[in-house]
Amino acid sequence: MTFSLQQGLPGRVWHSKQPEWIPTLPRESNEVFLRAKMARQGGQQSAFGVPILSSPDDESESARVLAILVFLISESRTEDKRLVELISAVAAQSGTVVQQKQAEVALKQKNVELANTLEQLQTTQQELIQSEKMAALGQLVAGVAHEVNTPLGAINSSVRNIANFWQDNLHLLPDFFGQLSPERQPDFLALLEKSRDRDTPLSTREQRKIKRSLTSELKEKSIDKATAIANLLVGIGVYENLDRFLPLLQDPDSQTILKTAYQFATVQSSTRTISTAAERAAKVVFALKTYARYDQTGTKAKAQIRESIETVLTLYQNQFKQGVDVIGNFDETLPPILCYPDELNQVWTNLIHNALQAMDNQGTLNIDVTQKDKKIRVDITDSGKGIPVDILPKIFQPFFTTKPPGEGSGLGLDIVRKIIEKHQGTIEVESIPGKTTFTVFLPLDFA
Repeated sequence: MTFSLQQGLPGRVWHSKQPEWIPTLPRESNEVFLRAKMARQGGQQSAFGVPILSSPDDESESARVLAILVFLISESRTEDKRLVELISAVAAQSGTVVQQKQAEVALKQKNVELANTLEQLQTTQQELIQSEKMAALGQLVAGVAHEVNTPLGAINSSVRNIANFWQDNLHLLPDFFGQLSPERQPDFLALLEKSRDRDTPLSTREQRKIKRSLTSELKEKSIDKATAIANLLVGIGVYENLDRFLPLLQDPDSQTILKTAYQFATVQSSTRTISTAAERAAKVVFALKTYARYDQTGTKAKAQIRESIETVLTLYQNQFKQGVDVIGNFDETLPPILCYPDELNQVWTNLIHNALQAMDNQGTLNIDVTQKDKKIRVDITDSGKGIPVDILPKIFQPFFTTKPPGEGSGLGLDIVRKIIEKHQGTIEVESIPGKTTFTVFLPLDFA
């Protein structure tokens, strides 16, 4: 049951904070005693309640009610003041015990909170590093999504083209091949061979130019419907040495044969598109998986620096398309080194991302990976506006940033420096307007 203040014996005692005695319980439950009927059925005739109060910490506070003790008596009895005093004394002791228990629980809770705070402080540095890595990964997500969605869209479109071809033409093919004359069969197969051998698709501008030239040539050879046939031939991939197909083009059924060959060429083109798009999507997904993997053991592993940088470059392909020329010079003879691959991925990500921002995604990015003495040297050079001389000494300081609020934590280069030092390497920077180079040296023998 729920008791409101001043309702029933517990409610009145809670409100008044004073003991109360009921000499005779009512026959039916009411505001005097809400459970009177139940008490009567149990053979109870009278009742009294005593509050358990807290002891105020200072004089300005009033006692709080912690609980109410309700006693039932099996006979009608007038108030027994001695009994009430005795029970009140017990209640007062109980209040002290309850308060002590509450204080003990609160103290334990404080200790737990302090322990949690201490643990959080101890892990702050690692969380900051991981947060910076996730921030860098987040910057890549939109571009990576585009890099994956584009080939997926090409695959979906190509699959629909193939499905539509078979749905629309499957029942027509037997008649077509049955009516194809012996003279035209080699021509039809030659058209399919030409279509299959076509490797590089033509640009729209190139197609228009070739179509105009073909149309003129066909008209000179008195071929009917020269424009339509020129469109079909370009779609198939036949736009040179037309004399080979002149008998076919002069055939009354030439347009039907060319249309069918064009449809088969479209299927072949769609299969090539699916293959190319699947390879491209797989490459991006593999690069993202390689970048995002997390080695929870914290152990070193053998890794190729070139492959590590190429992984990051793959994820930044969408940003490069906006107007960045990437020039890579990688020494293919460099051996793999013992390192923390995930942390080095973060180094290359931060440096490349900073370079793109410095160039406003317009310019040239040079990446050189070579060997100098017993160290691997990585130079990342951008053609951006450069770093001012007065700022250059501060760029590796924690929380120093020139970016607007909300766009940078100022931890990126500090984390880069710490990761490189963890690998017993060094990082240097040189900058003039139009050329900023970050140079990383990593030992081949990292103990």
